[in-house]
Amino acid sequence: SICMVNFTDPEGYIDSSDNPPLPDGLFLHCTYTVTVYTGYGVELQVKNVNLSDSEQLSIRGVDDRGAMLVLANHTLLVEGQVIRSPTNSLSVYYRSAPEGSMGLFQLHYQIFRLSCSLPKRPHFGEVSVLDLLPGGIARFHCHMGYHLQGKSQLTCINASLPVWSGKEPSCRALCGGTVKNATVGRVLSPSPHHGPNATLDRSCSWSLEAPKDQRLHLHLERLALGPTDRLVLWSGLDAGSVVLFDSGRGGQIPFEGVISEGPAVRVQFITDQPNHETGFNIRYEAFERGHCYEPYLQNGNFTTSDPLYAVGTVVQFTCDPGHSLEQGPPVIECISARDPYWNDTEPICKAQCGGDLTGPGGVILSPNWPEWYGEGEDCSWRIHVGEDKRVLLDVQLLNISDSDMLTFTDGDEVTTRILGRYVGGSSPFKLSSTTPDLTVTFHSDPAGLVFGKGEGFIINYMEVSRNDSCPDLPEIQNGWKTTSHVALVRGARITYQCDPGYDLVGRETLTCQLDLSWSFQPPFCEKIMYCSDPGHVEHSTRTLSDPKLLVGTTIQYSCNPGFVMQGGATITCYGREPGTPVWTSRLPHCVFAEATAASPLSGGNIALAIFILVLLLSVLLGGVYVYVTRCRYHTNLRMPLIYPHPYRQITVETEHDNPLYETGGVSFQMLKLPQNI
Repeated sequence: SICMVNFTDPEGYIDSSDNPPLPDGLFLHCTYTVTVYTGYGVELQVKNVNLSDSEQLSIRGVDDRGAMLVLANHTLLVEGQVIRSPTNSLSVYYRSAPEGSMGLFQLHYQIFRLSCSLPKRPHFGEVSVLDLLPGGIARFHCHMGYHLQGKSQLTCINASLPVWSGKEPSCRALCGGTVKNATVGRVLSPSPHHGPNATLDRSCSWSLEAPKDQRLHLHLERLALGPTDRLVLWSGLDAGSVVLFDSGRGGQIPFEGVISEGPAVRVQFITDQPNHETGFNIRYEAFERGHCYEPYLQNGNFTTSDPLYAVGTVVQFTCDPGHSLEQGPPVIECISARDPYWNDTEPICKAQCGGDLTGPGGVILSPNWPEWYGEGEDCSWRIHVGEDKRVLLDVQLLNISDSDMLTFTDGDEVTTRILGRYVGGSSPFKLSSTTPDLTVTFHSDPAGLVFGKGEGFIINYMEVSRNDSCPDLPEIQNGWKTTSHVALVRGARITYQCDPGYDLVGRETLTCQLDLSWSFQPPFCEKIMYCSDPGHVEHSTRTLSDPKLLVGTTIQYSCNPGFVMQGGATITCYGREPGTPVWTSRLPHCVFAEATAASPLSGGNIALAIFILVLLLSVLLGGVYVYVTRCRYHTNLRMPLIYPHPYRQITVETEHDNPLYETGGVSFQMLKLPQNI
């Protein structure tokens, strides 16, 4: 039988005890569908599940394109587990055992507000979001020198799956341009194009004009030119202007910067093909004659004794957390009344590649942040806090290459335990140590030019008090986790599950032990690349092309002598994305070659059996005739079947004869199927 139950209320229960009893020999297919208002999702909590191995219970959702998603199967459901639908619809499919037995399950559902996903932060830019619910706004802006390509503001739109009103913008450095009344800014080598436009922007020219009677200071923040690249700086816009710097002439690179003779500067850059590895960053500031220019420290700050930077001004530099001061002094002074200048160059604040960190809090940045990290980096940061304290990591950004690795290790050099290893990208997450020591190690592939590089990472760390709970474990890629308790106290369990098409490698359930450590290491999800064994066919033999049953394996079935095959003789394992590999068709059957077998009765025996049957039937009919004729005329007895049934005239259908019931937000329908389903 098939049953279909629809729910529209904001809260309710899906209970197997509500199913009608099954007649013998039938089994049940039941689909419970919960549909709520647009903008809301369905949250399902497992109250009880007690099913046999031959029964099936699966929880399904629908993505934004209407395709079905399997969210969970009964083999991995545990009491207290919570499952959320990605859209405003969720369904539960149940199939009883073939022999007709039915187990028990009870699920509680309620609505929750769906929200847009956190918008991706553009490279070399920022995004600020006040609300992820429908109506919320995300605002984007780029770092100095980059230009926003796309909309600066997106709105979360209400839908079955709320989405942003457009694609996230990107930040690009443009090829050339003109800046009037230039005061403070940045000129950058153009961002590379991809695909057929990769060779664009080979020659770029920028014109900078400061306000009247002011000059421009150009500071070379970064200069990494390729063998055929050329950068030229002119003090003026016309062809006869003085050359301030020309990389094609060789000579020393003026990292302290250059100063224009007048208010204008022209920058020209020539390259074979723009890329992330080579190029330049130039920061410019306008300043008045008789003063020093305003200093600048990337990834840092400074204090000054005179905001106008007159002669005698003293400036002191400090770096942002996660950076160290290099290639310059921490203090400089403006000297020479005739033509003021700084007595030394500004220092550089560089993101550290490793180190010992002992403070109560700080930040760990990928090497060379906010620029791209280099190839072959090997960095290790060792964090140590008070003996009665623990370390909490807040990973705000993780975007590295699939060939690079970031590892978190709990404990000192004697006793270590890996908290997690990460490659590629990940959404923000937190980790806690169980000891006062935690180590962060980063390794980038020396062949980064082949596999590409990521943006980097930002990790905040802080000292926290020791508590009576186990540290939270990370999410796993291509899977998810559920917890038995809100607080990870002793005895709490974390259960991991994998997305469809992946196998769990490791322990499915981890328990918080008495010493506040987890019973096992977290598992991981591995892509399933094989089919399950379809089994043997009775009265046949089979031949396998691959005993491991990997995708592409074929199985050839051959019936034994005296049997013929019904169905295809060959099945093939093929992969699905997403999903688990399956066989192309069902198993065949081998049946007897002759349609019917010979009868075991001889001709004489058959005749005797027919004679006995006719004799018995004659005696029975004669007895009935005598009984009716004699009793009808000589007794007051009446046979009950001679007169009409007392309820024969009732033709009104009772409500229980109607196969369709409707109450409130629930509708229930039963359809009878043939017994051979």
